[in-house]
This record gives sequence, structure tokens and C-alpha cells, in this order.
Amino acid sequence: MKDIYDLVVIGGGTAGCAAAYIAGKLGLKTLLIEKNIHLGGTITSGLVVPVMKSGKHQINTKFRTDLIEELKALGGQVTYQDNPAWFNPELTKIALDNLMQRANVEVFYDTHIISLNIEDRKIKCLKISKEILSVSNDEIDMDSKKLSLSIGARYVIDATGNCEIGKISNCRFLEKQKEFQPVTLRFMMGGVDLKKFSEWLLEYDKDRNVTTVEHIDGQIHLSTACTWDKDKKWALTPIFEAAVKAGVLKRYDTNYFQIFTVAGMKGTVAFNCPRIIDYNNSLEVKSISKALILARQNIYRYQKFCQKYFPGFENAYISNIADMLGVRVSRRIMGKYIYTLEDLKAGKKFEHPVVISDYPVDVHSAKKNSSTLQQYCEYQLPLECLMSADIDNLFVAGRCLSADYMAQGALRVQSSCFSMGEGVAKYIRTLIPQA
Repeated sequence: MKDIYDLVVIGGGTAGCAAAYIAGKLGLKTLLIEKNIHLGGTITSGLVVPVMKSGKHQINTKFRTDLIEELKALGGQVTYQDNPAWFNPELTKIALDNLMQRANVEVFYDTHIISLNIEDRKIKCLKISKEILSVSNDEIDMDSKKLSLSIGARYVIDATGNCEIGKISNCRFLEKQKEFQPVTLRFMMGGVDLKKFSEWLLEYDKDRNVTTVEHIDGQIHLSTACTWDKDKKWALTPIFEAAVKAGVLKRYDTNYFQIFTVAGMKGTVAFNCPRIIDYNNSLEVKSISKALILARQNIYRYQKFCQKYFPGFENAYISNIADMLGVRVSRRIMGKYIYTLEDLKAGKKFEHPVVISDYPVDVHSAKKNSSTLQQYCEYQLPLECLMSADIDNLFVAGRCLSADYMAQGALRVQSSCFSMGEGVAKYIRTLIPQA
């Protein structure tokens, strides 16, 4: 074993990128391991834009600020609806490469963890797949007979979303049966006449809490939505009803519909749908496989629907389908503290907060009129929720945090994941003596 890192981060999504970047900036020898061929996770592979705002008093926001500035320089950022975190998913891949290089973070792509060596409640080293040899530096033994590579780590952050390292480590978890939320497979359509569509949309829907249009630097940016829930009167509902009656859409397709434009992509609209209300056990391959097939069928129907019913979409086409499902909840690790909905509702204060947010409890349901979107107050998440209760040098960051089901629904969003990753990295810096 030739390399011993101060910190190994597994998972190059929102939380993992923030953790690795800040650790590198703070001088830690950092390795970021990603199973795909680019970073960004939900933003890039999942097409989840924008990064939602999470309050006026957020902490641990250096990574978010630097990412915004890098994307602005690349032409892949816009400030819309008073939110500067509207990103271009493709340019985010480049922006994240740039940030990691500047922070001296070593990144291994197309790499999987095979096993861990755990002694005295600590991960001593990680064994990674042979694929790493094709992208690693010259110091690594290139012996073709070598089937894997062992990497030493003083500290490890599991930012895989599903807490895969926690699973391999036999950590305890909090998830319970049937605590699933619908998954989403996002997509984009290009070739949209945004001027024609925006003019029609503003006239058709007068509710500016649902539909907005802004002209920014000569470009049109817009958003609108419609669901089958009856919590508000959706202006687009009659159009969806007509499409179902005509057989263009299925009733199932109307459960959730949301669209917005994309920074740096003229004539493109991003879809926060279809939301799949069946096959939502994201930890079962069979379930997720069925969800993906069903989602792509839904996407094709949405294309035909938009072309027929939305002025400006006549010549539009599917330009991109996400490479991964948007999973809202899966494994949640047993941490040194379990954050609860009661903590959130009370705005409980902690000695070592890593997140300060007022994002609502956002729990999607597969049943009509059963989703939760409830804002309470500003709240804090303690560092101890990101510490494994079973492995002393293992931390988590992202949706797999130690929290109950409802509280996790408020904390899983990208902005809070950024803060989690950054907060953990800062804490780990205090555990390693300065050289």
C-alpha cells in the first residue's frame, strides 16, 4: 500500500464534491472516488437544477459560492428568481474538474470500492477495482496481474447517497420498510421557441407563485408547474385533463409536472418529471430497473403532449434524459445523534451545527393529495448526525445522514448537502495535525 490519504471521499455528487474541495483547500491530502466518468451527481447525471435556496443564514457555503463563480465564468450560470444557483448540467462537469484541480484534489473516475480493511472500529484501507489503473498516476504498480489496489485513509466520508460504504462496514441504519418516496427521471427538450411559449404561458396562467418569466441578459427564463394534488388551483389542469381524455397522456402522467429553462442552453426546457409512483424501492435493482423503463415511456408521452398542447413546442425534441434516477431517500446511517422532526420544528440549537436552513419538510407521496410541503422555522443540523455510531473514522454527507424519515425530507436538498460536505471537511481538518 503506497498511498495514505488524510481523507478519502467516496461519491462525487453534491456532498462529496463539497467535502473534497474544501478538504483540499485546507491542505489535506484528499482523494475523491467516483463510480461514473464525471462529477456532480444529481446536478449532472440527474439533471437536478436549480440548487434551491435554503434560507438567509446558511453556513458552510464556500463551495457553493466558488461553484457559482466558476460556472459564471464558463457561461453556465444565471441568477433567476433571486437565486444564483441555476446551473448548466454539462458545464458543471467541467467546472467541478477545474475546482478539484485548483484544490489539489486527486480524482479517480470509473472506480468502485471492492472491500474495506477495518481494525479497532476504524477503516484502515480501501481496496478499489482494477479499473483505476487506467486513470491513476505513474506511482501505482501497473502490473497487469494486480486485480485491485489498496489505499490507506485516515478518515473516510461516505457521500454515495445510498451509504454504500456504511453498508460494507456493517453499520447500523435507520430506514424502515415502506419509507420510500417516488423517484424521478428528469429530461430536457431542445428546439423550443421560448418567446412564443413564454408569451402564451404568461397569458394563460396569471398565478405568479406558479408561473414566472424573466428576461435576463437577453435570454428568456421561465418556470411553471402542475400536479394532480388539490392543494392549489393549477392553471394547466384543464390542458392535462384534455390530454388524458384524448389518450395523449395517461392519468398516471399527471401526478407531477414542473418545467424550467436552463442556463446557457438556448431553446431548452428542463423537466422535473416524470415522478414515478410505482417501483420506488431504490435499494432493489429489480424495482429501479422497472422504474427506469416506465419513466422513459412517460418521457416520450410528455414529448408528444408538449408538441401538441404548448405553443412554441411544435418543433421541440427530447435532447437529454438523465443518467440516473432522482432518489429522495434510501439508507440513513445510525449516527452519534439522530435528528428528528421534533428537533426541526423546535429549531433546536446545537454546539456544532453544519447546516442552517429553513427549507421546508418536502416528502413526496405516491398517493394523490398526500405529499408534504411544510415550512416551520429556521433549524440546525448537528455534526454528530454525520458521524457513524459504529466506525470511528467514518463520516457521511448527503441524504444518508442520521435523521428520521420526515426530517430527512427537509435536509436532503442539494444546498444542505453542500453544507454537510463542507462542514465535515472542516471538522476533519481539526483532527489532523498541521504539517
